[in-house]
Amino acid sequence: MTAGPAGRGTAERPLRVVLADDQELVRAGFRVILGAEDGIEVVGEAEDGHAAVELVERLRPDVVLMDVQMPGVDGLAATRRILGAVTDDDPVKVVILTTFDREDYLFEALRCGASGFLLKNASPEDLVESVRVVARGDALLSPEVTRKVVARFSTPATTPPVSRPPELTDREFEVLVALARGASNAEIARELYLGESTVKTHVSRVLAKLGLRDRTHAVVFAYENGIVAPGGR
Repeated sequence: MTAGPAGRGTAERPLRVVLADDQELVRAGFRVILGAEDGIEVVGEAEDGHAAVELVERLRPDVVLMDVQMPGVDGLAATRRILGAVTDDDPVKVVILTTFDREDYLFEALRCGASGFLLKNASPEDLVESVRVVARGDALLSPEVTRKVVARFSTPATTPPVSRPPELTDREFEVLVALARGASNAEIARELYLGESTVKTHVSRVLAKLGLRDRTHAVVFAYENGIVAPGGR
């Protein structure tokens, strides 16, 4: 594994990214794409999951772009180890990148706590945006992956529909339901007659109170707990 400088920009520290992929050519391509962007710096590369874990522990990057299939420790196991050790004061976000459009990878990545999942055929613009999106605390899924999440969790719930979780206020529960339907902050604001800044505050409180990592995991929580079913609540 190799590590680049962990320098800071003159005006603002750049987003620090670690690349984990067993194919050197793939890492080189990602490095060129990201290196051409202002405010993003590739600070290290790893060719397997074990090296990725060690590199993240040493460099504490903002974002890790993680391949799934690598020798030894694979990307999912590495993600589990990395995110199991992070703290609120020192967060690390992981975006899973793979050529394999497989649902088992997707759902295991979500369970491991990954904040994003992109196929390697995504555009360079999507790759760059994924780094920026997860770094600011949002979840990132490609449209294809989002459809799979909804399809997977739109089957009848295994538990009876539940009422509002006791941790949430009535308004926060309404926001959770809207999140589970895939609504954006702007759409929630229009639906509930709120300002977008107020919606953002409600979303943050919902995630914090339920112990959820991001909006994607809020969707999973809502469907798994029978809060939302196809067609509504």
